[in-house]
Amino acid sequence: MMNHSLKSLCKVSPGTPINGKWHGNQYKIIKELGYGANGIVYLTSHNGVQVALKMSDNGMSITSEVNVLKSFAKVQGSTLGPVLLDVDDWMSGSDRISFYVMEYIKGPDLLTFIHQRGESWISVIVLQLLSDLQKMHENGWVFGDLKPENLIIMGPPPRIRCIDVGGTTINGRAIKEFTEFFDRGYWGLGSRKADPSYDLFAVGMIMLNIAYPKRFTKTTGGMDQLKLMIEKSRELSMYKGILYKALNGQFSSAVQMRGELLQSLQTQQTRTTTKTKTKPSPQRQHNVSQKTVTRQAYRKKSNKGGIIETLIVLSVISMLYFLYIWLSF
Repeated sequence: MMNHSLKSLCKVSPGTPINGKWHGNQYKIIKELGYGANGIVYLTSHNGVQVALKMSDNGMSITSEVNVLKSFAKVQGSTLGPVLLDVDDWMSGSDRISFYVMEYIKGPDLLTFIHQRGESWISVIVLQLLSDLQKMHENGWVFGDLKPENLIIMGPPPRIRCIDVGGTTINGRAIKEFTEFFDRGYWGLGSRKADPSYDLFAVGMIMLNIAYPKRFTKTTGGMDQLKLMIEKSRELSMYKGILYKALNGQFSSAVQMRGELLQSLQTQQTRTTTKTKTKPSPQRQHNVSQKTVTRQAYRKKSNKGGIIETLIVLSVISMLYFLYIWLSF
């Protein structure tokens, strides 16, 4: 949580112009988007375009996050983090406040998106997230503070993006920022040393958070409690094997977890297809039954119609015969 003195120093009202000391760009504050341990993020306007601006009195923190965003920009094909647009200082009276400007990523957060679109989207979004994490890990970074609040879904087409890189840490170092529910150290399932498995544990906990939007409190902790919560959730039943391995630190890379998730989905699809082929659907059974009844009714109707037609023919023949005899006389 951000300390009160920093929040007070960086607290500015809507309409306030932020003038860059070195580059001369001006940003007009629209509203506050959020704040964390190292700064406040505002929605601002620059030349008619909405952008996000993060300010802090901690210049080292700003420099660190800027370096992360610059590193992301070098990762070909990765769109996880926002695009860096500007870095400067703002003089507020006698105080110098560092800030950087980034792309404004607009859309619902992960939990809201899944609630709106349905649980079938869980696997789609998680596969995207794992793909981006793999690129990040290959470049020596661990995301660290990975949680649904930091994940926004843009689109269409739906695409997962991150709005906060404050917890991103160089591989091998101590995690800089974390949120307890998504932290393996909190659950007693590993250290807070930055490595790929730390992020993959958080991915597993994000999936639990989707099933339990209000989260749940730690009681016994450890894998026993998490396993119990997985077993109780209908939404997580098809991901059980993946979740056990992610939470136990058994995946060495995001690409490995992604591969097993894809394989699990394919297996589920095959089972569903097989069941569909071997067992007629209720609708199909109804249609077959309906066709049988229709054919039986048609036969009855045809037989009845044939008898009537025969009687009519016999009557006509009899009338003609009697008419012929009468005329002969």
